[in-house]
Amino acid sequence: MTAESARKPVPGLPAGIQLTAPVPGWAIDADVVVVGSGVAGLTAALRCTAAGLSTVVVTKARLDDGSTRWAQGGIAAALGEGDTPEQHLSDTLVAGAGLCDEEAVRTLVTEGPDAVRRLIGTGARFDTSATGDLQLTREGGHHRRRIAHAGGDATGAEISRALVDAVRDASLRTVENALVLDLLTDEHGNTSGVTLHVMGEGQHDGVGAVRAPAVVLATGGMGQVFSATTNPAVSTGDGVALALRAGAEVSDLEFVQFHPTVLFLGAGSEGQQPLVSEAVRGEGAHLVDADGVRFMLDQHELAELAPRDIVAKGIMRRMREQGAEHMYLDARHFGADMWATRFPTILAACRSHGIDPVTEPVPVAPAAHYASGGVVTDLRGRTSVPGLYACGEVACTGVHGANRLASNSLLEGLVFAERIAADIAAAAAPRPEPSAVRPPDGARGTADSTALLPLIAPEARLTIQRIMSEGASVLRSATSLGTAAEALERVYQDALRPADPGKPAQPGVESWETSNLLCVARVLVAAALEREETRGCHWRDDFPERDDSHWRRHLVVRLGAGRALELSRTDTPAFPAVSPADPPVPREPSP
Repeated sequence: MTAESARKPVPGLPAGIQLTAPVPGWAIDADVVVVGSGVAGLTAALRCTAAGLSTVVVTKARLDDGSTRWAQGGIAAALGEGDTPEQHLSDTLVAGAGLCDEEAVRTLVTEGPDAVRRLIGTGARFDTSATGDLQLTREGGHHRRRIAHAGGDATGAEISRALVDAVRDASLRTVENALVLDLLTDEHGNTSGVTLHVMGEGQHDGVGAVRAPAVVLATGGMGQVFSATTNPAVSTGDGVALALRAGAEVSDLEFVQFHPTVLFLGAGSEGQQPLVSEAVRGEGAHLVDADGVRFMLDQHELAELAPRDIVAKGIMRRMREQGAEHMYLDARHFGADMWATRFPTILAACRSHGIDPVTEPVPVAPAAHYASGGVVTDLRGRTSVPGLYACGEVACTGVHGANRLASNSLLEGLVFAERIAADIAAAAAPRPEPSAVRPPDGARGTADSTALLPLIAPEARLTIQRIMSEGASVLRSATSLGTAAEALERVYQDALRPADPGKPAQPGVESWETSNLLCVARVLVAAALEREETRGCHWRDDFPERDDSHWRRHLVVRLGAGRALELSRTDTPAFPAVSPADPPVPREPSP
């Protein structure tokens, strides 16, 4: 890939760095280590195991605590009568606002239906009609009913249940409550595993390592970089930060999707917020202002079912016009029975906060929801680091472009997880000998402090989140982003030169997470400041128009040899290429 403009260093983020951590005190050997236990991670792990590969799953909490569990709406695939992959492709490309990789989207929509059928074969139970056909609904940006759902609005929970059960039935080795720290490589720069910290007592405790020639990052998103998000507490951008430190490239990180309809709990609400699924609008709910006016009717031909970026912008515009903190979602016409059977999870969440959607409109406002960008991969999930793969929300496959089409995320996790497993199985490399593994400098206890990432104190987490929510949220400008960049720089400099040098931040889960949050926040702000246009879910007040002639391009970020963040722009709209590694040496699967 060539750069249209010179790479611009952002001070304060050195290359080749690792988290400061104790020396690993234990190790596991495997053929594959999968980091994450959502739909992407568990699908990849099950397929690798079925191929005869010794596989270990590492997950930050319990197996069923990832983002997949919280998915309400469903999974999109051309499964209904009259629907086709071509129609699904068309809707996805429109939502992606000119930055989707068409080959990646075509892969998704053509392989998607069979991937969903295999998921059903694994044990996932989707809602069906009296005749046994899948019940399909619509969501924003879809011109057809193609969203399969389970338990009304508990699709993610059902998918997670089925995959966790399959993992346990397969006796697949798992390490729960473990935060992955950094990548291990051999003397040639090939992946050799990961270091991790296990929280609490068990078979393993403290910092250790899983040694394997293939590592699959399926760590989910980074929504916790903002004050209010639909993401669970574990979504702190760990996978993107690890990949950057390991030398991989990330792209399109400025395209953070803000879900239009998140239950509004007050202007000061922070942390994970209750989601009101797009499927509620798909079944006929209306967005209205305080006067009951449907303001989306003149915004888009699909009104409330326009792509998410358009709906989020429509809500924000109306809020600005009226000086309001939120809008309303009105589904009183559903009636009590429909709310109870089709949307029981949302009904319970609303009522737990004193709101009854059966009798009153639901207050809603946009909140951070999904990272359309991430670690750059090819169509087999390979990154630019040999042996390192990425899948699901942590990855940037080119499927989502500038704005993800509703319910394509679970499908992407399925399809590309299967592709990753096939690639690893087809050309599996021998396990590295323990002596060939090169641990990160921090794990070796090196005296070279320039190789270590300055730890960010846990109390800076709220500061980072508020900086991001104020300066890099739904509405952005050069002023807001510049202010955010300066504030994040101060957080970093404070870590380099703490007010009390005798009390530096100590290694631990909270400081490691906060360090990862600062890393991804700085990347996001740098890219958003660079992109001087409005496209998809990136909305610049000072550049309100889409500019295809200059900005139908991808921004790529890496940590360079000068130990600074390097940002470059592609010459064409084509998705950034991943330089393929030399194929691993084939071998027989281990017993």
